[in-house]
Amino acid sequence: MYDWANSVYATNILAVLFPIYFGAVCEQNGANNLVLWSYGTSIATFLVAILAPVLGSLADHKGHKKKLFAAALFLGVAFTLSNAFVEDYRLLLLGYVLSHIGFSGSCLFYDSFLTDVTTPERMDKVSSWGYAMGYIGGSTIPFVLSIIILFVMGMTNMLAFRLVIILTSVWWLVFSLPTLLYVKQVHYVEAKKGHLFRSTFSNLWKTAKELAAQKKILLFILAYFFYIDGVNTIISISTSYGSKLGLDNIGMILALLLTQIVAVPFSILFGKLAERFGSIQVLLGAICVYFVVCLTGFFMGFNIEQNPNSSDALTLSLVLFWCMAFLVGTVQGGIQAISRSYFGKLIPPERSNEYFGFFDIFGKFAAVIGPMLVAVFTQITGRDSIGVISLAILFAVGGAILLLGRRHFSEG
Repeated sequence: MYDWANSVYATNILAVLFPIYFGAVCEQNGANNLVLWSYGTSIATFLVAILAPVLGSLADHKGHKKKLFAAALFLGVAFTLSNAFVEDYRLLLLGYVLSHIGFSGSCLFYDSFLTDVTTPERMDKVSSWGYAMGYIGGSTIPFVLSIIILFVMGMTNMLAFRLVIILTSVWWLVFSLPTLLYVKQVHYVEAKKGHLFRSTFSNLWKTAKELAAQKKILLFILAYFFYIDGVNTIISISTSYGSKLGLDNIGMILALLLTQIVAVPFSILFGKLAERFGSIQVLLGAICVYFVVCLTGFFMGFNIEQNPNSSDALTLSLVLFWCMAFLVGTVQGGIQAISRSYFGKLIPPERSNEYFGFFDIFGKFAAVIGPMLVAVFTQITGRDSIGVISLAILFAVGGAILLLGRRHFSEG
């Protein structure tokens, strides 16, 4: 149910509607929304990466996982809601950064609950169904409601976007209640009375040494470090990129709705494919699809850069955006679900938060690199298409590590 709850933030705020709103506000003030958005995302993910291992170790102690989950959830919801009531693009960026921290933090604790609610044999299935339900109830339903609001009130109506932000906040909070009320921490470590923080840092150091010694886990999270950054960066910049190129907002929104719909069956399919062919093979296949996504995004931008005043070029680029949206839908949920479940099978359940904390720090530090690559390459070359194609580097490195380390990734 928390996938159902939080995916509305991932869709409306990170990926689709809020970037359009933020871009419009930036344009009114002569600011570059793609650069600001990329730097803001880097700052948020950097701060979460710094905090994740310590908070993860703290959360593994009895009675703390749910409290920290709730704190991150309320932080995210509060600052998402605050952005419905401010108009300055700098305050919007600040609210986005803080809400992103809350969202990412809540996902860290939520992911670690995977070891509390199922068995290793069922993790691929449970994780994949979580993502599938997220795409149905967290993305598609509130996303369609948001589109209806924008269509009725007008795509340039700032009040309509603020109502969408309010809808996002309420949906996220209300559907988080089942997790807050009913999910329990089953596996935990005990701390001696009065020694909670000493135990936290002692366990953190112990886990860091174990990670360095366990080649299978270390290689996997190194690969994850690179390829998940490419995934998250594509999610976070897609509409900012399209808006910067001058693509039609309605066309982009409908194309990204296609992503959510396609992702539902494909997320479930990934769980079945992982059972049949193995998690690593399925992840390598998804990385190959993301290579094609990067190439499609490059040609979309290159086409407009070469023909800036051509209506035919805009039409072709919108068609390419639809193709890219479909391709992302086939792999976006699956690559995240199988990464989460495969890692969950590698780690001791009573210390899941600690391990997921390190898993998260690798993912979040990587997420600093992706947006930064886009921002830096775009600024240096003056071409948005070069910024997007630079993301292929991340998938190449992540895929190479998985390929070279396959003999260490025993499935059984």
